[in-house]
Amino acid sequence: MAFSGNFMCTSFKKELMFGAHDFANGADTFKMALYTSSASLNASTTAYTTSNETSGTGYTAAGQNLTNVDPTISGTTAFTDFTDETWSSSSITARGALIYNSTPNTTSISLTNPAVIVLDFGSDKTSTTGDFTVVFPTADASNAIIRIA
Repeated sequence: MAFSGNFMCTSFKKELMFGAHDFANGADTFKMALYTSSASLNASTTAYTTSNETSGTGYTAAGQNLTNVDPTISGTTAFTDFTDETWSSSSITARGALIYNSTPNTTSISLTNPAVIVLDFGSDKTSTTGDFTVVFPTADASNAIIRIA
């Protein structure tokens, strides 16, 4: 099994220091690509890859654009999230996903489709001529998909 958990990509942490990612709604374009159980995605993943990306009816290579939830803070935790993502009328199987930035700020650092988060669904998830939906956790300091405490 190639997936082994959910990870904030290590390279993403460094890229934040260079101002490469803008999570304000309508700023950078973040995408979610789906992957088969053969994909090797983990904390050391640095960028979007086509290797072992899922395919099928209703799925387009490189995934779909996500809708950002503007960053906010609660106590000492900053967080952001995305709205749930659906591939409608699809027939696909995916074990996990990669969230990446397709429009990073490259003023200080050279980047192409840098990785942000690896998601492990825990097992293969399948849609058969139906909706494939990724439901994000509650956007709060304890649960949001991206949290910095």
